[in-house]
Amino acid sequence: MTLKDKKQAFRIYLYLGALFITSLVVSNLIFQKFFYWKPFGDVTVFDAPLFEISVGVLPYPITFLITDLISEVYGKKKANQVVTAGIFASFFSMGIVLLADLAPAIPSSPVNDELFNKVFALSPIAVLASMIAYLCAQYVDIAIYHFWKRLTKGKMLWLRNNFSTFSSQIIDTFTVVGLLCVFGVIPWNMFYGLVISGVIFKIFIAFLDTPLLYFFVFLLRSRFKLKIGEEIDLEK
Repeated sequence: MTLKDKKQAFRIYLYLGALFITSLVVSNLIFQKFFYWKPFGDVTVFDAPLFEISVGVLPYPITFLITDLISEVYGKKKANQVVTAGIFASFFSMGIVLLADLAPAIPSSPVNDELFNKVFALSPIAVLASMIAYLCAQYVDIAIYHFWKRLTKGKMLWLRNNFSTFSSQIIDTFTVVGLLCVFGVIPWNMFYGLVISGVIFKIFIAFLDTPLLYFFVFLLRSRFKLKIGEEIDLEK
């Protein structure tokens, strides 16, 4: 690989990392808004509407697509580095939110202290719950992805993409909803409905992101002339 190719590969890695971190931080900031998504009509689970989910779920599956893409093209180490950077970015963003919450609003401020606190006060708790779930889910996702990659010798991309994402999404949803209930952010009577709805929604999205993963992997392999299973080593 030429020096020019190596620089372009590094830029792409940085852009993927930026998208990953943005999706993660935003999902923690907007989690308090819930909505109904009814692809199956008025189906209910435990007397709760199916797909009663937080809008924070919307950007979150993007993080798993990106870690799978980085894992496939750049390797396990680079995928883990992005996950670690995401942890730092999340806690740093919450520090800024806490500082902003402490600053008193002026009388003419369009957003007063009460409204700001109502929207963002629970964000630090959400980040703590999310980060615990995130650590478990993302590292499990990467580990399972590379287990199947070794086992299939770089073939059957769909298999490792879906197996790793399904497992990690179940762990993530169960952990984050459980912790939010423990911390009193959401009531326990929403637990089963949110877990089941969240898992089904995320698995559905995981199926949709498989063609996208194939597409982006194809583009990067073609651009950098990679063989199946071959990875770009940015540190050489």
